[in-house]
Amino acid sequence: MFFIFIILSLIIALAAGIYICLCTRRLLEFYGADIKKKWVKTANIIISIVLAGLCMPLFTNTAVIILHLVASFLFFDIIAYIVQRIYGKRQKGNKYHACRKIYQCGILPVLMVSIILGYGYYNMNHINVKKYEITTDKYIGGSCRILFLSDVHYGTVQDKEILKNEISSMNSYNPDIVILGGDIVEEGTSKEDMQEIFSLLGSLQNQHGIYYVYGNHDRQPYTDHRTFSDEELEQAITQNGIQILEDTYVETSNGIILAGRADATMGGHSDRLSSKKILKDADHSKYIIVADHQPIGVEENAAQEASLELSGHTHGGQIWPAGPLSEIAGVLNYGMYKRGSCKLIVSSGVAGWTYSMRTGKHCEYVIVDIKEK
Repeated sequence: MFFIFIILSLIIALAAGIYICLCTRRLLEFYGADIKKKWVKTANIIISIVLAGLCMPLFTNTAVIILHLVASFLFFDIIAYIVQRIYGKRQKGNKYHACRKIYQCGILPVLMVSIILGYGYYNMNHINVKKYEITTDKYIGGSCRILFLSDVHYGTVQDKEILKNEISSMNSYNPDIVILGGDIVEEGTSKEDMQEIFSLLGSLQNQHGIYYVYGNHDRQPYTDHRTFSDEELEQAITQNGIQILEDTYVETSNGIILAGRADATMGGHSDRLSSKKILKDADHSKYIIVADHQPIGVEENAAQEASLELSGHTHGGQIWPAGPLSEIAGVLNYGMYKRGSCKLIVSSGVAGWTYSMRTGKHCEYVIVDIKEK
């Protein structure tokens, strides 16, 4: 998997470098540089190599900006080619030449990227609430309201004050159950921030408990320089009244069966228990909810008569077009799905990962209202 990712990064960087070289040459010529001179050619090559090299570590804001610029220049080049093919010899007049100058100077791609990434920065720093209503034939005491949060990645790409200010709004919904869907913290979270976020989340109002499942980042597996241990993480969670569900289930005080699954590793499934084994002693006539960080195994959960799965992990496609492409690839990326008798809700998450912007789905927490028919 890692080798494939390196090869993909090299291919993207090489393709970007070649196209950057062509675009830079065209811009230098437009702004009056003599492209036949050796120093101009050398400067063009150096600029292209540097910018392509900056794309190599794909998980950086710099790479996102450069690749957006490349895509934007390519977009306008395609538009210009189409216009040229359509109008052919009718390329005369002041309007045509003015439009051609605007296209050649490179301002349109830069403006387009500025707007897109400006929106992405705004989007990362505003949290929405997403509401779902579900009905059931099973007994739940009339109704149940669930607050679901995932992918907070606290203390990294989103201003901490934004989430702190949302706590009162979350409490205003008076949730019966709070479920934390993993990746609340990550490799870039300090020990102090880790302790702070679980203290904040432990203060959320609830009637029947706060429950937590691990995500793929919470235990900081992708770094050799951890800021907290597994034991310190678990202590911070549990001492704030949050119950960890890892291949276990509980029956809440309102009669709902809530199962939490261990996270599936990247590239496949870990040695976690199947939902069949987790729920083998559960009363399947009751309303069953499965919390799983990654939106997988919904068919397996449906076979165990689970009515609802809550997941995150995908970020809804944080950087466009990751979301649409993953949907085409068959990933359950965002929103509500149904497989058999089980509904799956995939949240885009409270924040994001690595990039300080979201050009795909918005930041959100989820309110699920379950009502008896």
